[in-house]
Amino acid sequence: MIVSASRRTDIPAFYSDWFFRRVREGYVLTRNPFRPDQVRRVDFSDCDCAVFWTKNPAPMLPRLGELPFPFYFQFTLTPYDRTLEPGLPDKGALVETFRTLSRAVGPARVVWRYDPIVINERYPAAFHKAAFLRLCEALSGAAERVVISFLDLYPRLSSPLLRAAEPSEVQELAEYIGRTAPAYGFAPSACCESGNLSAFGIAPAHCIDAALIRRLCGDVPLAADRAQRPGCGCAAAVDIGVYNTCLHGCVYCYANHGAASVRRNAARHRPDSPFLIGEA
Repeated sequence: MIVSASRRTDIPAFYSDWFFRRVREGYVLTRNPFRPDQVRRVDFSDCDCAVFWTKNPAPMLPRLGELPFPFYFQFTLTPYDRTLEPGLPDKGALVETFRTLSRAVGPARVVWRYDPIVINERYPAAFHKAAFLRLCEALSGAAERVVISFLDLYPRLSSPLLRAAEPSEVQELAEYIGRTAPAYGFAPSACCESGNLSAFGIAPAHCIDAALIRRLCGDVPLAADRAQRPGCGCAAAVDIGVYNTCLHGCVYCYANHGAASVRRNAARHRPDSPFLIGEA
């Protein structure tokens, strides 16, 4: 079993104490987000590998030795300021956190995510070229791969800061990233892009990556995840997160429905509960 922690929220940044307590107690309870009456018990004794999704794993760094199973991190590090990412620490500090994590666990266990790529007047293609190059320079040697994606305009995303990328912008940036990333030691891939970017050297991404998991963990049983959106190449995993609980407040976030919902849910978090939100 692969545990995803989590596509729905940033457990390493905000709920790491809860997570380590659940590991010590051996299990977590998680609700089906679309059928809250359906509860699943996830036993960590069955965990072959955990995949952590985060924009700030710093709270976990001193305690990685407590994890009894293999793991790797999907670490999103983008160049935006607080107009898009109001709750994140200074980006220079996050670069150092990234490098510290890589030194602790090795570059194979840290996947750099440069996503979503938001293009607007403040962040045009030229901005992304310069920013991507700076981050390549800063992170070279700290990861083996970089995952990109262009912003998906989910129905609830209505900010004037957000728009879909034009095909010409996608092509321009894909060509640049496909050429630049390998020069700094990163294999580039794209997450659920509707267009084929292989002409630019960018392969389809597999975020819950069967090949990486088997490299790290040996020959564990894996299947394709049929519950994800079309184009997703992920292996099946059990996600233990909860929507509307991430406090980063990113304007482009698909997992939050509004700041008020997040505050209400965060107030219901209990570090000693087997559920991330609410009581047993």
